[in-house]
Amino acid sequence: MEKFGLSQSNRRAEDPRLLTGQGGYVDDTAPEGSLRAYMLRSTVAHGDVTALDVSEAEGAPGVHLVLTSDAVEAAGLRNHIDTTPADNADGTKGADPNRPLLAKGRVRFVGEGIAMIVADTLEQARDAAELIEVEIDELPVKVDVAVGGAAIHPEAPENEAYRYEKGDEAATEAALKAADRVVTLTVEDNRIICASLEPRGVWAEVEDGRLHVCVNGQGVWGPKGSLADVLGLEKDAIRVTNPDVGGGFGMKAMSYPEMFLVAHAARTLDRPVRWMGDRSEAMLSDNAGRDLIQTAELGFDKDLKLVAYRTTNVANMGAYNSGFAQNIQSELFSKVMPGVYDVQACFMRSVGVFTNTTQVDAYRGAGRPEAIFVLERAMDYAARELDVDRFELRRKSFIKADAFPYLTAMGETYDVGDFDRVLDRALAEGDVAGFDARRAESEGRGKLRGLGACYYIESILGNPSETAEIEFTEDGRVTLYVGTQSNGQGHETVYRQFLATDLGIDAELIDVVQGDSDRIATGGGTGGSRSVTTQGTANRATANKVIEKFSPFVAALLEVEEVAFEDGQFRSTGSNTVMTVMEAAEAARDKGQTQLLKTQERTTLPGRSYPNGCHLCEVEIDRATGQLDVVKYTVVDDFGNLMNPMLAEGQVHGGVAQGIGQAVSEYVVYDEDGQLLTASFMDYGMPRAVSLPMIDFHSEPVPSTANVLGMKGCGEAGTVGAMAAVGNAALDALWDLGLRDVDMPFTPGRVWALLQQAEQPIAAE
Repeated sequence: MEKFGLSQSNRRAEDPRLLTGQGGYVDDTAPEGSLRAYMLRSTVAHGDVTALDVSEAEGAPGVHLVLTSDAVEAAGLRNHIDTTPADNADGTKGADPNRPLLAKGRVRFVGEGIAMIVADTLEQARDAAELIEVEIDELPVKVDVAVGGAAIHPEAPENEAYRYEKGDEAATEAALKAADRVVTLTVEDNRIICASLEPRGVWAEVEDGRLHVCVNGQGVWGPKGSLADVLGLEKDAIRVTNPDVGGGFGMKAMSYPEMFLVAHAARTLDRPVRWMGDRSEAMLSDNAGRDLIQTAELGFDKDLKLVAYRTTNVANMGAYNSGFAQNIQSELFSKVMPGVYDVQACFMRSVGVFTNTTQVDAYRGAGRPEAIFVLERAMDYAARELDVDRFELRRKSFIKADAFPYLTAMGETYDVGDFDRVLDRALAEGDVAGFDARRAESEGRGKLRGLGACYYIESILGNPSETAEIEFTEDGRVTLYVGTQSNGQGHETVYRQFLATDLGIDAELIDVVQGDSDRIATGGGTGGSRSVTTQGTANRATANKVIEKFSPFVAALLEVEEVAFEDGQFRSTGSNTVMTVMEAAEAARDKGQTQLLKTQERTTLPGRSYPNGCHLCEVEIDRATGQLDVVKYTVVDDFGNLMNPMLAEGQVHGGVAQGIGQAVSEYVVYDEDGQLLTASFMDYGMPRAVSLPMIDFHSEPVPSTANVLGMKGCGEAGTVGAMAAVGNAALDALWDLGLRDVDMPFTPGRVWALLQQAEQPIAAE
């Protein structure tokens, strides 16, 4: 059993199935003979729909149904997708304009759905879409990330979605005024497309009088509630399932119009209906990530200790609230706003604005980079302005190990941490002492070399509650029902490890069931690095309950007063007589004690965990072409206890790749008319293996006290640290040329332009 224990790098149990074409993704699992749905989307960013005639399309070959906003309302549906507006600084709610299932009277971004056509084949649905007559009177377009401009919604005349503030503004202002030095930096956090390997998809059918909706999302209970609200059904009348999901990144946690429309079409036609997005469709209509302009003001005392700081960001919401974006910009900002620094006061202001672009949320593999990004970019910038070692500048302000638990200036309590220890490990593993020699070698080849750092901390939890159920089945196997949903993270592997360790069950006999609202009653889904921590806690509590329930039954079988459970076996004290859990379950079935065969527990974590770590990045820049390459990358993370170190390292590798991608090549571009210019991989620079270095990962754990497993979560950590580390490395490489305004993405064209800017004064002389 040892090889199946926790903290073992077991290979992923999912891989043989997923890598040999046996996965069951949403487009694989649609019922045979399903009708096909196609969405007609706006080609105009902003305008009034003055005419919409679908009559010819309705009579086209193979067409069964054409849905418009009017048709949706005529059918009695609630023509509204719920959002979660943030609170304004004055306590009022931010603007929350209605987002209809299909454009109602006005389109507000290129890609917004105007009509959905359901036909026998996808080709017939597309052909019918060509027959729909749409007339749109174009209106002024707004794409800049700033308050003001042509109004997109009457609820937000200045296009201001919200104005959020957190912290002590007066104390921060006083501390900054009293500071010996204040350093200010403004940076752009560029918009990115999620680009999950599998685009969004959904199918629906009516089975035994109930609606079954299968969607490749990040949980089933949120969609189930939303479907009930929109369709006017009782929740018990709906079953939602998640099949295998090819990447989520937070983007698939939200509700999109297609899910509701397909579900309605299946009910209306009493036929299975399926919709699958293509790549360009995804780029146009999926919620994007980031898109902020941020300013940080850092105040230092005479000893260069950070005493206070203030950040201000203007965040693009897109045409509608995504449902998560505003809370991401507010609550999650405040959770990590103090960073790893011991400061007197801090204050953040976030202003959200609407633009004629697709919705934006703060995810894409990490919901927290924004606050860390601007702070850590500013710390490296300040080190140069103050002429002090960047690592020593951070150390001066670190929260010390003996200060935990630590109440931050934002009111958040960090339970544990040892930031100096993690930094020491990073400096050693990254061979920072040898950087000058590597820089000299690069310069000998005509290249600039820079070293960048980022020390991040993030807050994980989301929904603190989770449910697990363990069932011993008649075929001699065990089924573990979980409330989270894997999008590729390897949950099946880790959860089997939990059960194998806790109950002494052969991992090969354990089946993990997820993503089915009928098979487990509650769950929080996946997002915010919560899954293994919250689900693992529930799994352990359920396993302990199994032991508790079986103990008196086993004691009676063994004819002893009591038994203990050790090393995966029930054992009588002072006796060699033992019984495994599987043997006990078989005996319980034989004796009709079926109440022992199924156990469910729900747990709630008392507090958050705070993974943290140090990223070190080295880049080379070709002076002639502006090509920037990440050539060395080191990560030392404190994730607390690791359940499967290999999977944790894989998560970090993927996260770092995402962060490097955003920093170096990914950049969403809209033109002045709101047309997306980066709507295919020919134009959008996804990172590729050839552009990524080997990523050197190390663990330096300080176990969390906020859960019995001592875990802290790791799913988003790679991205949180990578963006600032790459940005700071680029700044380091270009600093001696007199360049200060060094911003992402570091594409060859942008870097080359910076190099030309640096040479202009020389040319003028």
